Amino acid sequence: MKRPSTSTLIATLALSSALVVTGCSSQGDPVSFGSKDQQGQQDQQGQTQQGSNPKASGDVRMPTNPREWETQRTLADGTTVGLTTLKGKKSGFEGKVWVWAPKQYFDKKYEKSAFPVLIALPGSYGYPTNYWFGGDLKLQENIAKFSQEGKSQPFIVVMPVQNAAKDKYYDGSDIPGQPKMGTWMAEDVPDLVRENFRTFDDPKGWGFFGSSSGGYIGMKMVLQHPDKFSSVVAGGPDTRPDSPLWKGHEKEKQANNPEKLAAALIKKGGPDVNISIMLGTLEAGQANTKDFLKKYGKGPIHTNLHVIEGGKHEGKQYAKSLGDGPLEWLSKRMLSPTPSS
Repeated sequence: MKRPSTSTLIATLALSSALVVTGCSSQGDPVSFGSKDQQGQQDQQGQTQQGSNPKASGDVRMPTNPREWETQRTLADGTTVGLTTLKGKKSGFEGKVWVWAPKQYFDKKYEKSAFPVLIALPGSYGYPTNYWFGGDLKLQENIAKFSQEGKSQPFIVVMPVQNAAKDKYYDGSDIPGQPKMGTWMAEDVPDLVRENFRTFDDPKGWGFFGSSSGGYIGMKMVLQHPDKFSSVVAGGPDTRPDSPLWKGHEKEKQANNPEKLAAALIKKGGPDVNISIMLGTLEAGQANTKDFLKKYGKGPIHTNLHVIEGGKHEGKQYAKSLGDGPLEWLSKRMLSPTPSS
């Protein structure tokens, strides 16, 4: 069962802090993460071609349609968290998406390089906000610090809403008769990122970090779409779908069950995926999670367990422990930006 824990409080604190942060960009000001002269072009077959300035190389996908985002907060290093409202072309769902790009992304020596993407999902309902964008948990500040120390990739961090209501779970899935939150997360959100940033085509350039229900969704996405995403760090995740909205749709529910998906991926023999799970010693539900790792951590499914001594089931604890090994473990298994000189 999904456990909201302290997520509602954290979301409120994060939103409040975002409104009082000052910096080189003011809250509400427009910000763009991609330039029009780097915009990709579509050929007649619909394939993205490389932008003309600068010339990209390898499997670098150039931004195709950069938009203006609304500044939510500015970090001390001058980087900005932006917000946009996305109307998903494939899901039909409309929701908010926050994004942050690290300082390295704007460095001239990386102007021809793709950057790995980390989709960060909160606990509880994750609607109408995503608490990872705020300054209280310092996810962006920590990734910036860890990347300078060689403990993390300089990730583009994307923070979408993960449910379509503030009192319902959709399990990151297309539940019949409900908003298509699986398509939103697997298709629409990545398409938005590709429109605005230099990204990798390879799934090793795409991963998730999530707390509780967000960890469950990230884990499910990696197992369900290993051709799109390769890696996830999940804090205290469930391993089975449990939304009441599945009632009457058992077949579809099992098609979105991480345990079933893991078994099918092992039987198929790949592609390889990486799952790191963080568990506090004081949180409930550990037996199921550890059993999942023992049963399915083999073949193409590479796993890691990070135990947090005295840890509870809360986003704040997972954020604090992310730099104690899990993020570095994940980063070593994902693609890195390549400097031009």
